[in-house]
Amino acid sequence: MRTARIFLTTGHAEMADEKVAIVGGSGMLGSDVALLCGQRFDTAVFDLPDFDITNDRQLEEVVANASIVINCAAYTNVDKAESETDLAFAVNADAVSRFGAFARKAGIWVLHISTDFVFDGMSDRPYIETDQPNPLNAYGRSKLTGEQLLIESGCRYCIMRLEWTYGLRGSNFVMKLINRAKTDGKLKVVDDQTGSPTATVEAAKVICRLLAKKPEGIFHFASDGYVNRYEMARFIFDRVSMDVSLSRCSSSDFVTAAVRPLNSRFDCSKIKTLLDEPIEGWQEPLERFLRQL
Repeated sequence: MRTARIFLTTGHAEMADEKVAIVGGSGMLGSDVALLCGQRFDTAVFDLPDFDITNDRQLEEVVANASIVINCAAYTNVDKAESETDLAFAVNADAVSRFGAFARKAGIWVLHISTDFVFDGMSDRPYIETDQPNPLNAYGRSKLTGEQLLIESGCRYCIMRLEWTYGLRGSNFVMKLINRAKTDGKLKVVDDQTGSPTATVEAAKVICRLLAKKPEGIFHFASDGYVNRYEMARFIFDRVSMDVSLSRCSSSDFVTAAVRPLNSRFDCSKIKTLLDEPIEGWQEPLERFLRQL
């Protein structure tokens, strides 16, 4: 079997006895987690094409050679998941179940990434971890099933739900918006979807902090504060000084294969008790990201 290891880097001595395996380490979130964790811990990164999370032999080998596993791997094409449901469940649910079984057998702690799409967005307040999930689409159902199967596996787990993420790699709302504006000076953006734009680098910082504490359970993380998609778009174009004509619309004006939740707001009180500094408002990380571009 070809090795699944993409690179290995040795960090500082603070957790020299820990071997951290990052699955999905070349994606939008995983690449930031790999960069930051690689500066502090003994870190191995695994991803396609050499590593396939649905391959049991490869998955078991990764778990057997690690003391901590961070699972950033996921099928994330929300609309395509409606027609590729089997594949979405294979990656987001079935593989996570086996992941948990191998982790339980090895006695190691797993940090697994999930999503706001496990909720239907009908609540009139920010979601807390104990709210009843009710996903609206196949992607959300596959992620929720993955959460449930990981819990049922009996391994030591931390499920970290994220929302509205953006980063330098992968597809995200920020990059799509800017790219569309380059070819179309008039854009319609929905104003009935509300959440917290969250930079993957900020999520990666929190993940690295959690490794030393190894908390167990489900945690919500997002940047502080809330905004709708339209106001977020205005913020972005103001900061990058692009001359774009923006108009408001509702989600019902766009026909998509998958339905999106209107309320993606998280209450992050639980995870704040584990952090040694406040969570930044969504504006500051987004400004830093736009300056990078």
